[in-house]
Amino acid sequence: MFDLTMFSILLPALAAGTLVLASHVVMGRQVLARGIIFIDLAIAQIAALGAVFASTHHDLAHLPGSGLWMPLLFALAGAGVIALLEKHAKAELEAMIGCLYVLSAVAAMLVLAKDPHGGELLKQLLSGQILWTDWPALTLPGLCTALVLGLLLWRPGLLSGRAFYPLFALMITFSVQLVGVYLVFSSLILPALAVNRLKGSRALVLGYGTGLSGYLVGLWVSATWDLPSGATIVCVLAAVCALVRLTLARGEQLTQVRHGG
Repeated sequence: MFDLTMFSILLPALAAGTLVLASHVVMGRQVLARGIIFIDLAIAQIAALGAVFASTHHDLAHLPGSGLWMPLLFALAGAGVIALLEKHAKAELEAMIGCLYVLSAVAAMLVLAKDPHGGELLKQLLSGQILWTDWPALTLPGLCTALVLGLLLWRPGLLSGRAFYPLFALMITFSVQLVGVYLVFSSLILPALAVNRLKGSRALVLGYGTGLSGYLVGLWVSATWDLPSGATIVCVLAAVCALVRLTLARGEQLTQVRHGG
């Protein structure tokens, strides 16, 4: 039975997921091309550390927008460090990115160690609360996403250059605020992996379709069975992306058999 109340909750949540996917499908393909798979986890966790720092320091917590600009500063700093590492230690870059992720994660735990609400804040930053997103929360992320996508359409070469890192940090910061660290990683990597064998606009269209399907079904399952929204969407998105990947691989095999015959 159609439930208008459920629809009113799911619609802004789906819009949040769509905003995240809008930039992450494009950037995810660049991440795979660069071979820096864990950069999103590292930058997302560093941004989360900035949010923890802002919320636990009362002088900062009272400043306007500190919950956004502080994570962004942390994310930009992390992106700058990774850009330097790519230049001077490229052979070990992925290992060092992993170290950055671990260090930022444990740093957040240490900062929150004496905070009575620290566990809940950490859980929120990791898993997100996409199901409770409202329309006002989407305004600024929506404007920034439109600006970044417009910039990339105008100058596609920015993705393969040094400008990739600050743009990536900007979009990751907004995404962590909306959906949490786990969904940020899943939205960036899973659709990109699903269509990694494809090229051009076909890959982007199918990547967006795959991601949106995962979010839509995941949100519905979460709301229907009262399951944690972030974890549910990650699982459903992984299943959808695996199905798409296997279907594409099967299609390639059949094509090769026909041509071979």
